[in-house]
Amino acid sequence: MDFCAIDFETATHEKSSACEMGICVVQDSKIVETKTWLIKPPSFPYFSRFNIGVHGITPEDVKDAPTFDEIWYEAEEMMYGTLMIAHNASFDAGVLRGCFEHYGMFTPKLNYLCSIQLAKKSWNYLPKYGLKHLAEHHQISLNHHRAGDDAEACAKISLLAFEKLIITENEEIHDSFLNKYIKKL
Repeated sequence: MDFCAIDFETATHEKSSACEMGICVVQDSKIVETKTWLIKPPSFPYFSRFNIGVHGITPEDVKDAPTFDEIWYEAEEMMYGTLMIAHNASFDAGVLRGCFEHYGMFTPKLNYLCSIQLAKKSWNYLPKYGLKHLAEHHQISLNHHRAGDDAEACAKISLLAFEKLIITENEEIHDSFLNKYIKKL
């Protein structure tokens, strides 16, 4: 399996307000790299108190950070040609689209899959499918609501799910029942 897991934290309710992005790269079913970027959002210096309460990232933390358009090219290189997976993927895909729109950037053709859907197909007996609950269930350490940690936990959960579903190559996703869950950015 080759894919990247992605996670965003946001400064406000606005989709373009990414203040942290994490990407975990998986090649041949092994995690090869995890990277996290703090991002100065367009709303800077304004951050919602609610959002700070969730992730703990403050305006002070990002005052010298680059903006999304300054870091995307490095991130895109890490993701090139791979499937993108996120936990609650509609949120993260929405943030990615919101950032592209805000900065007037070209939206790349990316396919993405939600790890919640993978988890529900793999472990249909669990009472909850949140990232924290799944990490605890699989004994994966997690510093929840920090983008790099969340992306890496998503990657580990996805690898376990693919193993349980006996999916060993990306092509098998398209040939299986999971194909209906793949979305385009």
